[in-house]
Amino acid sequence: MHLFARTNLLRRRDETVAARVTQIELFFDLVFVFAVTQLSHTLLAHFTPMGVLQTTMLFAGVWWVWMYTSWVTNWLDPERRSVRLLLLAMMLAAMVLSTALPHAFERRGLAFAGAYVAMQVGRSLFMLWALHDYSPRNYRNFQRITVWLATTGVLWLWGGFSEGSMRLGLWLLALGIDLVSPAAGFWTPGWGRSTTQDWDIDGGHLAERCSAFVLIALGESVTVTGAAFFELHWTDATVAAFLSAFLLATAMWWIYFDTAAERTSRLFAAHKDPGRIARVAYTYVHAALVGGIIVAAVADERVLDHPWARADLGTAAVVLGGPALYLLGNGLFRRLLSPRFAPSHLIGLALLVALAAISLVTPLLVLSGAATGVTILVAIAGSLLHRRQAAAAGEDEAD
Repeated sequence: MHLFARTNLLRRRDETVAARVTQIELFFDLVFVFAVTQLSHTLLAHFTPMGVLQTTMLFAGVWWVWMYTSWVTNWLDPERRSVRLLLLAMMLAAMVLSTALPHAFERRGLAFAGAYVAMQVGRSLFMLWALHDYSPRNYRNFQRITVWLATTGVLWLWGGFSEGSMRLGLWLLALGIDLVSPAAGFWTPGWGRSTTQDWDIDGGHLAERCSAFVLIALGESVTVTGAAFFELHWTDATVAAFLSAFLLATAMWWIYFDTAAERTSRLFAAHKDPGRIARVAYTYVHAALVGGIIVAAVADERVLDHPWARADLGTAAVVLGGPALYLLGNGLFRRLLSPRFAPSHLIGLALLVALAAISLVTPLLVLSGAATGVTILVAIAGSLLHRRQAAAAGEDEAD
């Protein structure tokens, strides 16, 4: 009996054209709109230092599941029936994982851990089945990956059966191992480690996938803000807070999609070692971008609820921390393929730090408006610089 795939499920590579993102991949992403919403609500409901830690851990798990799946669909052809069935099964597990998020550290820990492990290990076993006869080097890569994911899977499930600090500790250990594994090349005794040259990815496809997740997060932030605004009595203050939140989301979109995403993805796709760039720029750095958007959405809702209240330490941290985390992530993303960190981002980060000095004596609406203003200034400065550079290089720019 033949134990491995009888047909080649790998994407056909065309060096002149990036692999396209398919409809089933976009359908798969819809589950993560729900997941991002759940994360925002979880942080709002547990707005304490422990709640921040727990939500950060849950976000890292959600991001890791989605990112691994994006790498897999970079190699496999999602138009093949068996790959589609894999993604649909993953969607079902992702729904369970997303539903469990608000109570993952309470009564639904095993549901979260079980869904997470099923997705991670199940997808890797599928890759072993698909790659065995068609990509020996990547097959060995996934042997290593499966060993790492199965090992941490034991810790995730053990934590799911545990409670309180025991669950927190086990999941922190499992997450730490998961996060360091790509940087360690999934080193496995007897099999060595994977190199970034083993990861023969299509750079354009992965760039488009990560851009889609940034859009998911921005769309979720707009939805959460709009829903919160709808429920409120509309006053001058709430209208101003809503406008500030919308302008912040717009500036975030502009910073990434006007001057970073397309240009950087072109450079990335042409890089001699796209696997190395993808590991840092997309697997790790984009998590900061998405995390910043989620934190900003939480801040927007708190400002809408009490626009004239003085900021406490936690609320000030999210009002300023969301834009700061986003600017830091976007700056690091651009820096990976540029000679220096963007000056506009450095100035923006410095201004946000300066605002921290007066944050506890400033009404939330004013503090939020100032943070939005800083982000808009970064967007404008980056856009003007980009157009100046394009003009100097003789490139055409759209009006």
